[in-house]
Formats: sequence, structure tokens, C-alpha cells
Amino acid sequence: MIAAIGAVSLVAACSGNDGTSGGGYPEQNITIVVPFSAGGPTDTVTRMIADPMAKALGGKVVVRNAEGAGGTVGAGDVARAQPDGHTVLMHHIGMSTAPALYKNLDYQPLEDFATVGLVTEVPMTVVARQNFEPATFQDLVSHVKANAGTVTLANAGIGAASHLCGLLFQSAAGVKLQEVPYQGTGPALTDLVGGQVDFMCDQTTNTSGQISAGKVKAYAVTTPDRVKSLPDVPTTTEAGMPQLRVSVWHGLYVPAGTPPEIVQKLSGALQAALADQAVIDQMAKLGTAPVTAADATPEAHRTHLDEQLKTWAKIIADAGVQAS
Repeated sequence: MIAAIGAVSLVAACSGNDGTSGGGYPEQNITIVVPFSAGGPTDTVTRMIADPMAKALGGKVVVRNAEGAGGTVGAGDVARAQPDGHTVLMHHIGMSTAPALYKNLDYQPLEDFATVGLVTEVPMTVVARQNFEPATFQDLVSHVKANAGTVTLANAGIGAASHLCGLLFQSAAGVKLQEVPYQGTGPALTDLVGGQVDFMCDQTTNTSGQISAGKVKAYAVTTPDRVKSLPDVPTTTEAGMPQLRVSVWHGLYVPAGTPPEIVQKLSGALQAALADQAVIDQMAKLGTAPVTAADATPEAHRTHLDEQLKTWAKIIADAGVQAS
């Protein structure tokens, strides 16, 4: 079904016979901006789909990392870019949390961007340095409560998915921990493997390989069901903390004002990429899967973003968290 719909969408988007020509787009390289560090989960997902999208569009797609301030630096760059379809943003759940976190945010997600389509929804894992004392998730909760002053919780910066997951963990456990922010989950996970920090929440796209290699200790996944690539890792519900349920959705954006026909071409190329068997297989190894073709559309993406903005505004307000 996905492959069939993706193929139809691609033909409609790229043939120039659907009533919207889109001119000779793309007329130059398309840059997908990742507002997080290279090697992190969002970067990994982006690079998976870049080449298949380029093939579908008949052009070249390059990936540029512009990390900083929980993804707001790179997102702001794209919001101010020319609305011609040659600058695209890959962002995750952080797009829906930034307005509640940052008082002086220089863009608004629904006003300053056009949605292209959702990409994937990634489970998160609670992982620790390999020699961390707690053996199970229940042990972890008991340990952090007893040692709140010394336990370190890493994240990729305020507003990042790892930060949001960490907030939910602390709220559910009834504890305030020493948080250690990084410029991206890539360097945070590197320090976790090296034993410089104790534990963190991170997406399966970033942790599955490290878990399988025995370089980190896995306590739980933050989804209702177990992850196929990590069958021995219990869910947080199984482990006694059902409140800790969060997954990280990703989507593509272009600056507001981008011609609708170009947005549709990008969406068609995205659908084709997500129907590519190599992409499906790569995502499966990392504990995730492409969204359906129906969700890889501008309309479905915008609806989801609107809902998530409202959801996280309340959660963040209740937590009393504010970024500078």
C-alpha cells in the first residue's frame, strides 16, 4: 500500500502534468538543514532519505548540520531562507515545544513554515553507562531517588527530545537530578559510552547499535509496545512507570511562501523515499519505521504539528521549564 501510493504521488508530483508545473525545480542543489549535531538520531534519519529523495527529484540533496539552542538556530535559518524549495528543514518533536520553551523565539512553526510531510516516529530508550550500578529500571528509579544530588542525567540541550524525556522521567519519579546539556545527542551518547555521565533518554536510532554492542546499559523503551529490534528491553509501562511515554516524530518543512507545487514535489519525493525498501530496512534496524504515505503529506503533517503544539504547551508550562 505504501509503495503503491508513494509511486503514484511521485508520478503526480514530478510529471508536471498535475496542473502545477513547478517550473524546472530543482534548479540547484537542495539543502536539508538538520538543526542538531552530525551523528545524532535526526541526522541519521535525514541521511537515510536524502539520496532516495534526490533520485525522485532528479537533483542532488545535501545535508547541513546547524546545531544550537535545542534546534532553534537551524530552524530559524530555514524560516528566513528563500521560499523556493531549495532549503528544507528536518526537525523533530522540538518544533512543537520551542514556542513554549523560548520566550524570544524568532519564528512560529505554523506561520513561518509550510509542512511537507511526516517521516517517522521513533521510540526512545532509557540508557546508562555500562558500569552504572542499577540493574533494572526499577533499580534505576530507586537509585536516582537515593542519590539525586550526584546522579547525572545527560541531554542534547533544552527543548531537545532527550531533555523532554528526561523531564518526564524526573516528574514521574518525583526527583530533581543534575542535568548535563550537550550540543546534540551524538556527543552526549559519546560521553555516556565513555562513562562521563550516568544516564539519559535517547532515540532508538541513536542507541540501538550501542545497546547491541554492549556499550551502554538499556533499561526501558518509552512506548506502549516493545521494540522489535530490542526485544529484551521492557517498556516503561512494564517496568512500572506508565507516565513515561514519549516517542519522537520527525517531519520536513520549507519556508512559508514556498509555491504549493514545489511543496507537493517534495512531498511526493518524501513518499517515494519512505517506500524505498532500503530505507525501510535501515529504519527497522534502528527500531523505527516510515510513516504511512497518508501521513507523509503536508495536510497530515500540519494537523499533527498543531495538535502537538497544544499538547506540549501545557506539559512545559506545568513543568515550569523556560529556556533563555
